Amino acid sequence: MLIIDSKDCENIDKALKKYKKKFEKARILLQLRSRQSFTKPSVKRRTEVLKAVYKQQLASGKLEA
Repeated sequence: MLIIDSKDCENIDKALKKYKKKFEKARILLQLRSRQSFTKPSVKRRTEVLKAVYKQQLASGKLEA
């Protein structure tokens, strides 16, 4: 649960902006999307390895984005 401390004189737009920023930092939406479907641990591991290989190839200059 996200709690936003706002003063009585504070504008509602500022409070909403604070809430949106806190929501983004908490990555709640990503968690919800990942919980919608189950992915096997082996598939997760495979995708992480492929991402790491891709990043390393980009860093070494073998691959151009």
